[in-house]
Amino acid sequence: MNTDTLKKQQNSTVKTERITGAEAVIRCLLEEGVDLIYGYPGGAIMPVYDELYKYQDKLTHILTRHEQGATHSAQGYARTSGKVGVAIATSGPGATNLVTGIADAQIDSTPMVCITGQVASHLLGSDAFQETDIIGISTPVTKWNIQITKAEDIPAVMAKAFYIARSGRPGPVLVDITKDAQFAEIDFSYEKCKGIRSYKATPKTEPQSLKDAATLINAAKKPMIVWGQGVILGEAEAEFKAFVEKTGIPAAWTILGVSALETAHPLNVGMVGMHGNYGPNKLTNECDLLIAIGMRFDDRVTGNLATYAKQAKVVHFEIDPAEVSKNVKADVAVMGNVKNTLAAILPEVNKNTHASWLQEFEAHDKIEKESVIQEELYPTKDGISMGEVIRNVNEVTKGDAVVVTDVGQHQMMAIRYAEFVKSKSNVTSGGLGTMGFALPAAIGAKMGAPDRHVVAVIGDGGYQMTIQELGTIFQNNIGVKILVLNNEFLGMVRQWQELFFENRYASTEMTNPDFVKIAEGYNIPANRVTERADLADAVKTMFETEGAYFLEVCVEKENNVFPMIPTGASVSDIRLK
Repeated sequence: MNTDTLKKQQNSTVKTERITGAEAVIRCLLEEGVDLIYGYPGGAIMPVYDELYKYQDKLTHILTRHEQGATHSAQGYARTSGKVGVAIATSGPGATNLVTGIADAQIDSTPMVCITGQVASHLLGSDAFQETDIIGISTPVTKWNIQITKAEDIPAVMAKAFYIARSGRPGPVLVDITKDAQFAEIDFSYEKCKGIRSYKATPKTEPQSLKDAATLINAAKKPMIVWGQGVILGEAEAEFKAFVEKTGIPAAWTILGVSALETAHPLNVGMVGMHGNYGPNKLTNECDLLIAIGMRFDDRVTGNLATYAKQAKVVHFEIDPAEVSKNVKADVAVMGNVKNTLAAILPEVNKNTHASWLQEFEAHDKIEKESVIQEELYPTKDGISMGEVIRNVNEVTKGDAVVVTDVGQHQMMAIRYAEFVKSKSNVTSGGLGTMGFALPAAIGAKMGAPDRHVVAVIGDGGYQMTIQELGTIFQNNIGVKILVLNNEFLGMVRQWQELFFENRYASTEMTNPDFVKIAEGYNIPANRVTERADLADAVKTMFETEGAYFLEVCVEKENNVFPMIPTGASVSDIRLK
């Protein structure tokens, strides 16, 4: 039998159905298990929306109030559900409005598929109405992107898109589909993608690397773990906890790694980085072994690389070969999904306690509590502190809420002081630092974890960047708790202006609207707190109220976040004031 005959026989066994390219898009989403998408319609994507109308019983579409809101909602959904988030928009400005969320997803390794409409293929390159080269624009900030001009390519491309988005180190994929491809008919069949020849999602783990890593771990006197989001993305929480508890090694987290290990665990020594905890930052430059697990040595973690952990050997557990020795040279690189590599190394490492080394972290923790934490959580001066607001949240939720944060002082305060007892409980914009992230991301986070409290902690600046998404919450009755910490400043920028620009507050003070009236205009119950005596009851009421709720807390205008590592300084130079 020749090859052509064999192919014909194989193809004849595949059941096909004659449908349009637009319907094929919807059918592909259903084949991938998608039941929820976020988007905003327009001319070039209208054929897909017309087919979506016919599938409302199988596929829920959430109309956001801006395309950026669609991407951030898709991110929030992906982060709490562990699934691929999906966003959809039209061509031109619709597509370009997705770019911020796509870039955010790329740097924070969030699995997302974005679908954009495009002008008809014969108009490409003609500067047609709402034509934009979204492929060229999005290439630097996507894991993969592609333009479809023929309807018959839709099933294979969509299958590949979902495979790439969710496999290995996850990330965003953009599929741009011309309008004529959406209208054309094809014989539809679908086969999920299980691999791509040129793309190795998960690198092979070399057995020798496990032995070498175990040797260093077993010999270390002052080892320290820094873990990141790779533990959560790899669903390796159980393996990670077993590794930490068997080795007895103090473990610190990046802002995207928090919640993989419960906050109260005795070996959880806090956050590293610019506004991290005093002990893990100072002792980074005293450990003899630094074990990095699912993190990428971001500059906000390392400070000045020339002085970062130069005395230590480095073991790096990582899935992305591009991150190994990119910023910090690894003596041993253990490649692969950390769920597998931590399970593989566990029998090779010795049971240990490192009690005297852990006491050094405890001593530094005592210094930080006396210098910073006590006053932040239980302030003695007038004015409500951001930290005490988060303390009141903890007292109600007992650490069992999903905390979604925007970017700025409130973000650092919330992540420093929030308590977590479950994984996938922290949703924030880490690498890109996107103001406006929290409100739409909280929408997705709540829909991804409908049985959990989701509280969006937002500054008054970032809140107004995507405040229109209150309309999405209102229309869809999404039970997000919105907590705005209002200091009438772009707080983090103001802090830097105070510390490094001689108090020149250039364009950072804000005159804000009546946030309570705005929330009430969207039929969302709302309250404002200006006095400490009212805070505890207000926070309790927010969580006890069914559905969405808005709470504004007027906090100290010029309070700063400490500790702090000044930009370009060593982690050893962390400041307590």
